[in-house]
Amino acid sequence: MSLFKAASTVSLLTLASRVTGLARDLIMASMFGANALTDAFNVAFRIPNLFRRLFAEGAFSQAFVPVLAATKTQEGEERTRRLVANVATVLFWALLLTCVLGVAGAPILVWLLASGFESGHAQEAAVLMTRWMFPYIGFMSLVALCAGVLNTWKQFAVPAATPVLLNVCMIVAALLLAPWLQGQGIEPIYAMAAGVMLGGMLQLGVQLPVLKKLGLLPRIGISPSAVRQAWSDPGVRRILTLMAPALLGVGVAQISLMINTQIASYLTPGSVTWLFYADRLMEFPTALLGVALGVVLTPQLASAKAAGDAQRYSGMLDWGLRLVVLLAVPCAVGLLAFAEPLVATLFHRGALRSHDVSQISTALIGYGAGLVGLVAIKVLAPGYFASQDMRTPVKIAVCVLVLTQILNVVLVPWMAHAGLALSIGLAALVNALWLMIGLVRRGAYQPAAGWMKYLLQVLAASLLLAVFLGWGAQHWDWKALQTNEWGRAGLMALMLAGAGALYFGALWLSGVRIRTLLRR
Repeated sequence: MSLFKAASTVSLLTLASRVTGLARDLIMASMFGANALTDAFNVAFRIPNLFRRLFAEGAFSQAFVPVLAATKTQEGEERTRRLVANVATVLFWALLLTCVLGVAGAPILVWLLASGFESGHAQEAAVLMTRWMFPYIGFMSLVALCAGVLNTWKQFAVPAATPVLLNVCMIVAALLLAPWLQGQGIEPIYAMAAGVMLGGMLQLGVQLPVLKKLGLLPRIGISPSAVRQAWSDPGVRRILTLMAPALLGVGVAQISLMINTQIASYLTPGSVTWLFYADRLMEFPTALLGVALGVVLTPQLASAKAAGDAQRYSGMLDWGLRLVVLLAVPCAVGLLAFAEPLVATLFHRGALRSHDVSQISTALIGYGAGLVGLVAIKVLAPGYFASQDMRTPVKIAVCVLVLTQILNVVLVPWMAHAGLALSIGLAALVNALWLMIGLVRRGAYQPAAGWMKYLLQVLAASLLLAVFLGWGAQHWDWKALQTNEWGRAGLMALMLAGAGALYFGALWLSGVRIRTLLRR
């Protein structure tokens, strides 16, 4: 399977996940609005997701996938299967202990993340939902283990499709369970916690049969001797060694997120929710472009590095960065020039008010300013992970954390919650540039010829796109179109189709042959 075909498969399935996730968010916004209890749910849901970045697609995957790919290339499949079984054993027991501690320490975790909650009821709700949802990280971390194995065997479809199940479960919980709870005199927002847990179980459940079919289903050791044997595996030790700096790097990112959530909890009620919905929209291009490329490139880069093929290694990085520029730049222009129409069309209904639309839009603009950096990091960081170099990205992340908080000091008093988003966006640009300079200086990445002309072509087409979208944002009052939702949705579809035609048409006229780029 070619890199582009694999990336396209992951991207299309990720699109399905993001579309169902957007549907979930639309339903939640309409049913629950933006208030103290939605803030409580978002904080409670964020807590297991913070730990998920450590044990799942964060530090664990960054260390596990390169070692797994190198082991498969250098030592064969039988040794790789033993490594997977031993890693699964160690991960299972670590997760069990973490979940027990997390459920017991839920009040402390909520206070650390959102001590600014004014309502005692909101704080109690956040603690209760945290306890219900904390075991979610156990399921999702095992999902990450399964996904790492399947991706290494170039089975990309199932891991990319499983997030759809979480969104479907949460939609069902919102539509069916929430009204029933309300009829019983129970806060309906609690239904979403049940949907999260069911989604986590299903995501793990659908991957296990695929692993079994491939003969890769790991057997988790239960006896003390099996656990000791797993801990003594050199591959497991290597993964744990690599995880140490990776944990620090991911931990730095999560500390930044915790600080931002803490600050938002002291701002106007609803600020946490406004940032959440803006983040969800920003994640569309981040996931479709960055995550898809990162998932495909990481094992391939690790394989090229293990085989000593420096040319293929550099060529894959160059290809990934050209796709980032081609697709992330116009997406950033869209978020900057067309934020309010997007938010109004998607969220402005039911309990979500016109004021909420404006607040979400300003946060979305802040994220949009750094979108290219956020996507590029997903391509550049695997360049280090494939070399089993976790320390350099960590050092950069620590410096970027400091920069983010300096920006918060400057921007939040002036822009409130939108300043938090802009700080993340600007810091991401610095992070990506720093990562790229490091790869170039060490000779790992050598940019291919033609970059300057290519950048000018993309920027010229993006300028036309900005003019078109800016005109569309000003020409119609997108909030007032709430009375005609289907008409507003149709107008949005026409604007986006016109924007795509204008952008890619301008690129074609300037000489960019997209099909050739994708094939390369």
